[in-house]
Amino acid sequence: LTVLNAGRRYLKAEDLSGKVFVTSGLGGMSGAQAKAAVIAGCVGIIAEVDEAALLKRHKQGWLMEISNNLDHCIARLRDARKNKIALSLGYHGNVVDLWERLVHELDTTGELLVDLGSDQTSCHNPFNGGYYPVQLGFEEAKKLLSTNPGKFRTLVQESLRRHVAAINRLADKGMFFWDYGNAFLLEAQRAG
Repeated sequence: LTVLNAGRRYLKAEDLSGKVFVTSGLGGMSGAQAKAAVIAGCVGIIAEVDEAALLKRHKQGWLMEISNNLDHCIARLRDARKNKIALSLGYHGNVVDLWERLVHELDTTGELLVDLGSDQTSCHNPFNGGYYPVQLGFEEAKKLLSTNPGKFRTLVQESLRRHVAAINRLADKGMFFWDYGNAFLLEAQRAG
């Protein structure tokens, strides 16, 4: 209902077909986001660093497709958007890479590809595995967390700054963004 209501309230649209929702997290609380996008009739791209979470949601039928290739994700987004096909696509990668790619598309084509954006990483616990920095792969980040938590923290804060910069760029062009009370905006502010 959140995605549908955001579309109604901020896009003034009763029908979300052809609209694009981008978010992150397919774990416990956030796992239903993919299904919610399809129920709302929009294109949902959900980034997740943990392949096990992606595979679980795909097996449940909540996630229709999985890709680790941003070119493929953008092509699928464009096709589903154009043809008004409800789609849930899991991007196996860091959401910062996805947001920055959407900014790149805006800068090179002038086209804003996302209408609604959110975040469901576990930013209430960003320095203990609730948020993974874009600079490292998932396994490498988990290792750094256990061997050098100070460096992990620094990378998380750098990643949060990049994350919010990309979101702000797209929001300035008309995308509506919200967080689910997961402290993303708070931690982005704290990161500077």
